[in-house]
Amino acid sequence: MIPKNTSFSEALNSMKAACIGELKIEIPIIQGGMGIGVSLSSLAAAVANEGGVGTISAVAPGFREPDFLTNFRQANIRGLVNEIRKAREKTKGVLAVNIMVALTNFADMVHTAIQEKIDLVICGAGLALNLPEYRPAGSKTKLVPIVSTDRALNIVIRKWLKGYDCLPDAVVLESPYSGGHQGVKLDEVGQQEFELDQQLPKVLTLLAEYEKQYNKTILVFVAGGVQTGADIRKYVELGAAGAQIGTRFITTDECDATQEFKDEYLKAQAPVDIVVIQSPVGMPLRVLKTKFVKEIMAGEKKPISCNYKCLHTCDYHKVQFCIAQALINAQSGLIDEGVCCSGVNGYLNNQIISVHELIETIKQEYSAS
Repeated sequence: MIPKNTSFSEALNSMKAACIGELKIEIPIIQGGMGIGVSLSSLAAAVANEGGVGTISAVAPGFREPDFLTNFRQANIRGLVNEIRKAREKTKGVLAVNIMVALTNFADMVHTAIQEKIDLVICGAGLALNLPEYRPAGSKTKLVPIVSTDRALNIVIRKWLKGYDCLPDAVVLESPYSGGHQGVKLDEVGQQEFELDQQLPKVLTLLAEYEKQYNKTILVFVAGGVQTGADIRKYVELGAAGAQIGTRFITTDECDATQEFKDEYLKAQAPVDIVVIQSPVGMPLRVLKTKFVKEIMAGEKKPISCNYKCLHTCDYHKVQFCIAQALINAQSGLIDEGVCCSGVNGYLNNQIISVHELIETIKQEYSAS
């Protein structure tokens, strides 16, 4: 129903709420999970208060805990609990936790998020094939895999149906233009096959079959290179429910990162300031071209001792650098010794504004397109 005093054309140009089961998202924007320490309780609560999904990253949320190096597992469980509870104190909106499948403490983070009754668990950096096993009967937490192709999504769905008799509650379809880790091989980044325009129709067709068979609605949120309200509207008109956006939220007042970290994004002025390198995770990694990144691209190998044992896929004897330490360095303001993940359009972040101002800008961009 169109609200009173709202014209039909205004309603048509407004962003529509998205419902995942009984969970209502007033503004169909999921703020992307960004670690280490970039999207925690402050940013997540601010986005949730605007009607979007505020997301806490589960990549080393306990990095500030005094026993982080000596008690990695418990420090991160404690850190995630603290961030979820702090966010809940600040908002009654929708909150998510983003958890990388490649983490060695993946199970800990999923268990913790669900025990804290988080609204959504969103999982990428690998296929979340066993995610449903951590959700107990009666839990209202929604499970959302991140995939790059319809083929990957079909693998996830068939595994979930066979092993757990359940379907995803929603899906994030991410192209290889996002910040951080990409769900394709290094030589596949930039290939047309993996662009949203190519994959979204395939994913929607696939989901339509399962939705009809199981009488369940599964919304798709697009991600990767989605920067503006106009971008969101384009994909909504193609059938998406909304979008996941990460990098654009970094240069907000409420972002949990340090000022030095935010300032680095303001320095990026052109597409060439953002590059893709190979991550110790085993996936391509899109980042700002910091001094550290230039040295990695030149072939330097940074001294490595594995303090964290945080990734299943990392052999610290063979990789060029420790990604956990590089992310912590950047978040701590040591930009020349760190990496700053960025989507392909990160160079367009040209000012630091509030989350409210950013959401209002995106709404205006959506309406004007």
